[in-house]
Amino acid sequence: MNDLFQSAAVQTLLRFLRSSPCSEAVSDWPGDRLTALQEAGVLRWNVPKEFGGLGLSETEMLEGYRLLASSCLTTTFILTQRNGACARIISSPNQTAQQTLLPPLVRGEQFATVGISHLTTSRRHLASPPVRVDADGDGFRLNGTIPWTTGATQADLLITGGELTDGRQLLAAVRVNQPGVRVRDPVELMALSASQTGSVELTDVPVGPDDVLHGPVEAVMRQGAGGGAGSLGTSVLAVGAAEGMLRQLEPETRARPDLNEFVLPLQQTAERIADQIHQAVSGQHSEGAKAAEIIRQQANSLVLRTAQTWLAATKGAGYVSGHPAERAVRESMFFLVWSCPQPVLTANLRELACSGATGEL
Repeated sequence: MNDLFQSAAVQTLLRFLRSSPCSEAVSDWPGDRLTALQEAGVLRWNVPKEFGGLGLSETEMLEGYRLLASSCLTTTFILTQRNGACARIISSPNQTAQQTLLPPLVRGEQFATVGISHLTTSRRHLASPPVRVDADGDGFRLNGTIPWTTGATQADLLITGGELTDGRQLLAAVRVNQPGVRVRDPVELMALSASQTGSVELTDVPVGPDDVLHGPVEAVMRQGAGGGAGSLGTSVLAVGAAEGMLRQLEPETRARPDLNEFVLPLQQTAERIADQIHQAVSGQHSEGAKAAEIIRQQANSLVLRTAQTWLAATKGAGYVSGHPAERAVRESMFFLVWSCPQPVLTANLRELACSGATGEL
């Protein structure tokens, strides 16, 4: 494990995140937790050194996400959206945007998020694109609705995009406080409501040349880096969440050794999937290009089964609203809808319907 994760700052952060559960109220943005991330240096992890970051490798980033997700899924989910925004800026050929936007994000002076699900998985079945891009001189204008954006109520910067009439797509950096940007009230979710996730309406929002990060090109989300639907980043959060559940289940297991028959296989599966993630990052996974999809399917299965095992082990107490096992069950369902490609969802549904075994790694 990277020595960074064993540092006093990171270990203090993990203890803080585990000390009390993050609020579930939609009005309770976890600002104190994000401040703790900044103080521990976490906001520097994924940004290159030239912009004030640490430039951690993908393997290191995934290990960090795993540790954080085992401590607080809501906080880690918000971090992934902020880091996703940074990744799109980092991978952009627009050096002006990089030099202007990245330093204040690294210092924690500004918060960025992404609104890109409509370019990958959300509302792709509609006849017209959710966000339309029109040429306007040497720039563009955005019109439409971004269906899912985490923390837009708190964001200074929104990385989003849309589609031109010829099918090409654009990805741009949009200031949330500029005219034409309307952040709707966040929605109450089954879990993770404190992430303040909701929709954003765009009305004739101008995008200048310095704001364009990628495109216009076909399939803009394939440009650069940053992960996508079904990426290893989403899978490692599921593994981390499951490991956090297993850690909290330990007192019950010590009191009832008979539970080891069910808990040990889950622990072993979490370790196996974590190893497979590292192999996939290094290009050594036997399934090659299909590895991320298979890993996501297995990670979803793991987190769902772990949460239900915890609930079953706690019996009636766990079924009471507010019990951590009850919350874990709801949080585990998040992975069925968050950035979940159709092949992965189909495989998970097949498992739930007992109509076929999940793919083995």
